[in-house]
Amino acid sequence: MTAGKSTLTAPLLVIFLVVVFDRLSKWQIRSSFVLFESREIIPGFFNLTYLHNNGAAFGFLAGDHGWWRQIFFVVITLAALVFIGAALRHFRHKSVIYSYSLGLIAGGAVGNLIDRLRFGFVVDFLDFYIKGCHWPPFNVADSAICIGVGMFLLVDIRSRKPEDRGRKTDDSE
Repeated sequence: MTAGKSTLTAPLLVIFLVVVFDRLSKWQIRSSFVLFESREIIPGFFNLTYLHNNGAAFGFLAGDHGWWRQIFFVVITLAALVFIGAALRHFRHKSVIYSYSLGLIAGGAVGNLIDRLRFGFVVDFLDFYIKGCHWPPFNVADSAICIGVGMFLLVDIRSRKPEDRGRKTDDSE
């Protein structure tokens, strides 16, 4: 096995695991809850609440109904997956953390894409809150995306040379 092929094993495995866990968790919620049902798990902090998200992150475009919205989200997701593939080719030799982080992001994107193609919406169910302040409900795929982005940014910042941190580039002036 060449180095190029072995460095693709990790992100492909991560993508597969994220999609499987996302699908299983959404299946469990859909088969055990009725729409809008909420069950308190940690009082005052966490519920499982079955919702349909017609929009994107934080309900973006949720109020718009029409075929164009669905096409928009599918096209954006496919474009993001192409971009992630290109980023993986560029970053995979720099650190295995880049591979894992891009795998998490891609796995989350695929998980939510499957929902959009099957149902026309994304199943959300993780509902965190403190008193009356609720974080927008989300799912395993969303979590994988956020964790992947966070990992990517952390490794990218830590990999920069100290003298390059905070320096303006020609593009930022």
